[in-house]
Amino acid sequence: MTFHVLTLFPEIFSSPLKGSILGKAQERGLVEVRVINIRDYAEGRHRVADDYPYGGGKGMIMKPEPIVRAIRALLEGDPKTWVVLMTPQGVPFDQRVARRLAAFGHIALVCGRYEGVDERVRSFVNEELSIGDYVLSGGEFAALVVIDAVSRLVPGVLGDAEAPEEDSFSGGLLEYPQYTRPPEFEGKRVPEVLLSGDHGRIRQWRRRQALLRTWQRRPDLLEEAALEEDERRYLEGLRGEGDGL
Repeated sequence: MTFHVLTLFPEIFSSPLKGSILGKAQERGLVEVRVINIRDYAEGRHRVADDYPYGGGKGMIMKPEPIVRAIRALLEGDPKTWVVLMTPQGVPFDQRVARRLAAFGHIALVCGRYEGVDERVRSFVNEELSIGDYVLSGGEFAALVVIDAVSRLVPGVLGDAEAPEEDSFSGGLLEYPQYTRPPEFEGKRVPEVLLSGDHGRIRQWRRRQALLRTWQRRPDLLEEAALEEDERRYLEGLRGEGDGL
């Protein structure tokens, strides 16, 4: 999996890409991240990549020419690269989108800055993504989120092949509670079922806890989650108890 990141601030990526899972994935050749400085495609001695907005207003707008030149240069090397613009106006990024992107061999992430990119840039990308309804300094931080989430789904990146499927949102539910040693901490004990060694009971407990936590914190996720009939009855029971409170 190769990520091409188009940015005005390439130095932002130097540290995050070296650590933990991402760093090891790159060392093993499973993931490659190529950072492209958009200013390299700007003209003039000062390599200006932004300008004032037509019609007036605060802030600066990223010029279309450098971005489009960078995209075209990238596509000349690999026409199948999937080009994504990181923007607050994009489709919400979630685990389903991450799984879809993981099927691509090459992804280009265009990072907006300032007050955004010239509207004409949008016709040169395949899709637009947003990581949430809040304001960031630039698309670089959003791009790092996408890189991390998608990289985890690349075969071999995680040591345990089943680990991504147990994460929150992977099955449409939040993850069940997790515990480690010691068995008791300040009066709070680890649930006995997790100490039983009965893997069938543990799986059942974890599934019920995932359902309970999702119902309590993100009930909206349950509308599209793949549920068994007994799990639906369990949720109906929870709703009934809630109505009686």
